Amino acid sequence: MLYFTLMIFVKEGKEEVFHQFEKLSLPILEDYNGKLIYRLRPNKESFISAQEKLPYEIHFLSFNTENDFLNFTKDKKRNDFLHLKQESISSSLLIKGTKL
Repeated sequence: MLYFTLMIFVKEGKEEVFHQFEKLSLPILEDYNGKLIYRLRPNKESFISAQEKLPYEIHFLSFNTENDFLNFTKDKKRNDFLHLKQESISSSLLIKGTKL
């Protein structure tokens, strides 16, 4: 089992476009043995310390295998609305790990 932490930085004023992308993208996770464990939208008060820009959302995901994750990223349906992601997200940080 692989775990991913995804920190998402959304362009100011593009939050609704990002929500549209998420609404279409998240259900596809299950097609590739993916699971959204946590989806957080923290506010400034949630951070005790921060040295860089704060993320709009933080996702904790799991996939059975790396191939499942890669296949999810290449999914045809998902690629059809990838323009929403490109329009709304300024950057993201993906951290891969395993359970200890």
